[in-house]
Amino acid sequence: MARKETITLQMISDTAFAMTREEGFSNVTARKVAAKAGCSTQPIFRVYKNMDELWDAVYRRAAQYFQDYYSLYPRMGKAPFTNLGMAYIAFAREEKHLFELLFVNSAPGRKSMYEILNGGEGNVVYEINLARSAGCKDPGGLFMRMWIFIHGAACMSLTGDYDLTDVETLELLERSCSSFMGTV
Repeated sequence: MARKETITLQMISDTAFAMTREEGFSNVTARKVAAKAGCSTQPIFRVYKNMDELWDAVYRRAAQYFQDYYSLYPRMGKAPFTNLGMAYIAFAREEKHLFELLFVNSAPGRKSMYEILNGGEGNVVYEINLARSAGCKDPGGLFMRMWIFIHGAACMSLTGDYDLTDVETLELLERSCSSFMGTV
């Protein structure tokens, strides 16, 4: 009679993803995942060809996690890019290690920041169209200016140098958008 598998792909994936959220992606090694999952490394390599395959799975899950996070984030802003910016900054503050994996550390074969932000829903395209309908003559230029500002604020939150409240952040984003719209 064959032995029942107790360590599943889902368990390994969940463990590696949880480790990434808690400790950072660089700490996801076969030995550490095995220790957290309560098994040897054998079950990991039974369900994944190698660690690259597991890391790719964690990365894809992190990208989907951001999409889910953004889709559930409350919409408070009226100006283009403010809601996307609020969610992005909050994600950096609340999910530091996932933010670093997706938006700070690059690696071959990974999605660009734009691809992750835009997602399957066309988040950035929606915001660009919103800017265009608000009378912006260069919505792509507005996106670039806003995104440099938003990404800077998000990165500041990683180091603890960003301490504005959500109300202050929304006001700052709306003012910035208004100011930038006058220059593009």
